[in-house]
Amino acid sequence: MEGRRRNPYELTEETPVYVISVAAQLSGLHPQTLRQYDRLGLVSPDRTAGRGRRYSARDIELLRQVQQLSQDEGINLAGIKRIIELENQVVALQSRVAELESALDGAAATMRQREAAVHASYRRDLVPYQEVQQTSALVVWRPKRSSQPGD
Repeated sequence: MEGRRRNPYELTEETPVYVISVAAQLSGLHPQTLRQYDRLGLVSPDRTAGRGRRYSARDIELLRQVQQLSQDEGINLAGIKRIIELENQVVALQSRVAELESALDGAAATMRQREAAVHASYRRDLVPYQEVQQTSALVVWRPKRSSQPGD
């Protein structure tokens, strides 16, 4: 959304709108579990001016993922925290790769334009010099005589 201003009232999956009781209900967890996850740094919701937690749709999805990893996969909370950190790192790196690819594409296009401009500036009456291979053959040039009859 570069170049366009975002509507301040537009809701996205990042918009913190759910209080802890609603987030607990949506995620199927107890509010105390959400508080513990926040203390451990697993899911850190935004805070209001009065320090109340506000969860986004993305936070709710992350709560469900933490619960699934914990209960279904048997991963402890420290392991889950590391998994989340690594997933966040992968997302950041993918974003950086996309930025670099975009910059590379722009640089390549600029290079092609400059190269075309250089080629367009060449003088057309000049011919590229090519190295002549040296041989031991002898070539004799004799001018054609047009003044003699019979030619």
